[in-house]
Amino acid sequence: MKTDNKTRLRLPRFTGRLLISVVLLVLVVISIRVTRPDFGKLVTSFAKGRQITDGLLAPELLEKKPLGSYTINVALPVPCDSASAEGSTVVDGHQLEVLPGCANPRDHVQLNGYKLGKNADVNLRWVLPSGKLFSIRAAKTDADGNLAEEIDVRPITAAANGIPSRLEVEVFLPGSTYTASKTITDVFNNMYVTIFMALLATSIGTVISLPLSFLAASNITRKGFLGSTVYYSVRFFLNMIRSYEPLVMASIFALIVGFGNPFAGVLALSVVTAASLGKMFSESVESIDPGPIEALQASGATPLQVVIHAVIPQIVPDFLSFAIYHWDINVRISTIIGFVGGGGIGYFLSEKINTFNYSSAGTAILAIILVVWALDFLSAEIRKQFT
Repeated sequence: MKTDNKTRLRLPRFTGRLLISVVLLVLVVISIRVTRPDFGKLVTSFAKGRQITDGLLAPELLEKKPLGSYTINVALPVPCDSASAEGSTVVDGHQLEVLPGCANPRDHVQLNGYKLGKNADVNLRWVLPSGKLFSIRAAKTDADGNLAEEIDVRPITAAANGIPSRLEVEVFLPGSTYTASKTITDVFNNMYVTIFMALLATSIGTVISLPLSFLAASNITRKGFLGSTVYYSVRFFLNMIRSYEPLVMASIFALIVGFGNPFAGVLALSVVTAASLGKMFSESVESIDPGPIEALQASGATPLQVVIHAVIPQIVPDFLSFAIYHWDINVRISTIIGFVGGGGIGYFLSEKINTFNYSSAGTAILAIILVVWALDFLSAEIRKQFT
């Protein structure tokens, strides 16, 4: 008989668990039908993203640069009677000559170089009378350091006011060295902007949230009809602002102050931070020890004195902890809102992905990972000092 009673007592709990399991299973089935996942296509189409993944996994950290370079040029009057001809130029033992020493448009001339450097890469170009450069092509010297190239003379190279165009050779000395790529500098500058964009937004949001948090704390404000009205109004306002995603806010402010302007990100994060911290701070105020408050109220202290002497000393550690933690959150969010024009590293990353420069995008992603990890560790250590 006892066994039957135990079985009867267990049946409702078992039935409830079974019902919950069935409901969850139905929800999963509905989710599958709505989203229509195709894992087979994910596998078969993975090769299409090979270029993207290869670039993202190979961040652009170093760039190869030649050990040194120099230029040497020789004048070529076009047409022949437009200026005086040089024929040959010697600089530091390097010689460059053009045969014949003058030409007419659409002629061909022979450009020879001697002792330019063994197996050196060279760029051939025109230096027009205006000083502008007009590229011809790349070439390479032979094992003796000599160069022999035939050049087409174009009408654009005609002399102007007695000043002839010049054939110039830029020689890159053999050997190379590796230096930090320009992408690293760009990423550093944008990451620098992102960190302080998040810091400024957190500071502004914290200042705004402080008065709102006291107005949204029931143990401080919800007293009488007027106090309750203020309490529910501020609560409604904070919940309404918190319902908007930072991406939406950033899009709105980007349209106002300019796409890619970091100020748009600061404004968006400030509004979201104020609403989020306002709620967190108000809950911290509501959880304080009521003893000191009641003691001051019994002694005839004003509401402002109660807040200053009984409330603030209890909430300062929590407020500092929440603010520091939100700075960490804002750094992460700011990398995303850059995609919609909020500025900073997110905007840089968006530009590189849209222009298919996946190696530079990989550098930005690596920087984001390192900075977020460092700030997460730093904020955690700082919060420990106040808790």
